[in-house]
Amino acid sequence: MIHPDNHIHPDLSLAAHQDYPAAIVGYDGAIRKGTHYDRHHHRRAQLFHIVSGAVTVETERGTFVAPPERAVWIPCDVGHAVTYLQDTEQRFLFFRPEAVEHLPLVPAVIRLSPLLRELIVAFLGYDREAAVDGPAARIGAVILDQLATEPAAPLHLPMPVSTRLRRAVGALAADPSLTESLTEIAGKAALSARSFERHFRAETDMSFRAWRQQARLMKAVEWLSLGLPVGEIAERLGYEQPSAFVAGFRKAFGVTPGRYFDDAS
Repeated sequence: MIHPDNHIHPDLSLAAHQDYPAAIVGYDGAIRKGTHYDRHHHRRAQLFHIVSGAVTVETERGTFVAPPERAVWIPCDVGHAVTYLQDTEQRFLFFRPEAVEHLPLVPAVIRLSPLLRELIVAFLGYDREAAVDGPAARIGAVILDQLATEPAAPLHLPMPVSTRLRRAVGALAADPSLTESLTEIAGKAALSARSFERHFRAETDMSFRAWRQQARLMKAVEWLSLGLPVGEIAERLGYEQPSAFVAGFRKAFGVTPGRYFDDAS
């Protein structure tokens, strides 16, 4: 059972000398579909665990999609905006900077193991003062150890750094079903296709073709979380046959679209 303390969102605006004494502060709550929070950041790092529903998290590094039973890792002081795609149940853990020095310095989506999910629930069963020492603090230490072993999921779409490239692919990132060619996209940045490809790879570490495929896969996960049929998703994304979409999805995620959320349990 979640302790009542953890149904109250912690105050993340506190300065270091005013901050909660515990290394980890938790929160459990729900939020409505369509809710959006503009770009913000906080001193504590955040584990953004989606229990049910789905969200997108936008950072300078790119856009992340978090479906059920995945979590977004947001390091300390990283700016991020959040949009809720569905009514969502979520659990947050917020970590003091000194507690997460061994964890990644860049945002990522991770798949939570059953053990880690149970540890989070157990931690949230204690009040916030109890998390300073004793059993809750020991559970928190195990959570930190486990987070270091969780692999990142391929649910990140890197965005170019330069304004002209970011503007050129902005519409495509929002709607990867668009059929604009590389030449047309490059034209929006006032570049030749070859120059655009060179700059794009340098800024995203991906070819434009691979990036476009990643955008489609992320949109597919978003639409799967909303309950759209696999055939309809394949058609919307421009695949000639659903089998081609299923094959690409399996290659990226190791499971078919129809089993993706079963695999999260």
